[in-house]
Amino acid sequence: MELRQLDEVRFELPMTGAMRVPGIVFANARMMAGLREDPCLEQVRNVAHLPGIVKASFAMPDIHWGYGFPIGGVAAVDASSGVISPGGVGYDINCGVRLMLTQLSVEEVMPGLGALIAQMFRDIPCGVGSHGAIGRVEGEAMDELLARGAAWAVSRGYGRAEDLECCEEGGRLAWAEPGAVSERARARGAPEVGTLGSGNHFAEIQEVAEISDTAIAEHFGLFPGQLVVMIHSGSRGLGYQVCDDHLREMGAAMKRYGIVLPDRQLACAPVDSPEGRAYLGAMAAAANFAWANRQIMMVHAERALCRVLKKSEGEVGARLLYDVCHNVAKRETHLVDGAQRELLLHRKGATRAFGPGHPALPERYRATGQPVIIPGDMGRASYVLAGTARGMEETFGSSCHGAGRVMSRTEALRRAKGRNISQEMRGRGVEVLTRSSKTLAEEMPEAYKDVSEVVGVIQRAGISRQVARLRPVGVIKG
Repeated sequence: MELRQLDEVRFELPMTGAMRVPGIVFANARMMAGLREDPCLEQVRNVAHLPGIVKASFAMPDIHWGYGFPIGGVAAVDASSGVISPGGVGYDINCGVRLMLTQLSVEEVMPGLGALIAQMFRDIPCGVGSHGAIGRVEGEAMDELLARGAAWAVSRGYGRAEDLECCEEGGRLAWAEPGAVSERARARGAPEVGTLGSGNHFAEIQEVAEISDTAIAEHFGLFPGQLVVMIHSGSRGLGYQVCDDHLREMGAAMKRYGIVLPDRQLACAPVDSPEGRAYLGAMAAAANFAWANRQIMMVHAERALCRVLKKSEGEVGARLLYDVCHNVAKRETHLVDGAQRELLLHRKGATRAFGPGHPALPERYRATGQPVIIPGDMGRASYVLAGTARGMEETFGSSCHGAGRVMSRTEALRRAKGRNISQEMRGRGVEVLTRSSKTLAEEMPEAYKDVSEVVGVIQRAGISRQVARLRPVGVIKG
């Protein structure tokens, strides 16, 4: 596969065959040495064949192999002549991250850290099939949740109205179609509202360990030693079922519309076709489920802090910095070849990172650019970045979404055999509670790239700006 190095952190897969645009991969030389024979680069090239795609098939430095699209992939298609591909969103629709700030320091909480982690573990159901956070949500209540997203949770006492303006899209895709969500998907989601799930999902108590940009950090409300809570989860079984349901429809639709692509996992349909509209409506409903899910878990985390520390809400001072999506497709307007165009943005394992002045941002972040929340592995670091003008011009306002796996789950289990990962984490200064030792082994730190290196590439590329580094001190997982 021909690969051209454009500069220190940009590599190009030139157009060949039926590619409609080139591929652009953000990575440093060391990362690229490990990627050259990786099938995820072939996926970058395959995505470049999508009808209606513009500019390039992009891959962020946390890239790894996924279903159809690579995880870490970004593709924009013309909103009228392009296609929608569920593989460009992924199975865990609106898997995303939110960061809750407090006015507490980690130092004052450390004596009660074990009790705090245990309380969060009790209050936020974790693991495969986890349920029971707020009881079953069915019928009209589920319709309302799928239509309103985070606002549904706020209306039931989970959080405050101001939380909504600190969510991407206000915590709701307005064009959701609850009726497009199958009964099977609804049944899977009914007991899972307010639950974490398993795999790479987590709720994590962190310390602000380092400030890189003092002015933006102060504007965001970050300070050294601060206790913050990061939550990473998505649409659970409901979102998985939505993807599964519509992939079958898309496979048949491709033949009807005469679409030929190099990988059947890129199954797609025209954006404005009946199949495309049905998927987008169901996908938006699943995204709204995920926002409600994270909203409820954040409130449970805040209540755990108050209960264990015996402090009032005012003393804890919890507030949402921002909530970002990782797996979603949305209509956005961007400058392409000197003209504004309406595009459908697929971001799979990639984060929206709008720059300063963008009208979609709440007023409080117009001057700084959007907060970009980048989780790492549970043993090293996570980051807060800010969107930039260059990112808007180059990647449609998109950034990386995390560290990115370098080891399969099977290989991680093999390497963890005979080890006590929980004890190793404690040796790093991180308390962990999990439902499954298998999950802990699959998620051990060395299964991931070093997120600091990933963020370093993004910083050097100028598509997001580093603001603060966060250090994990306590983690709950499924």
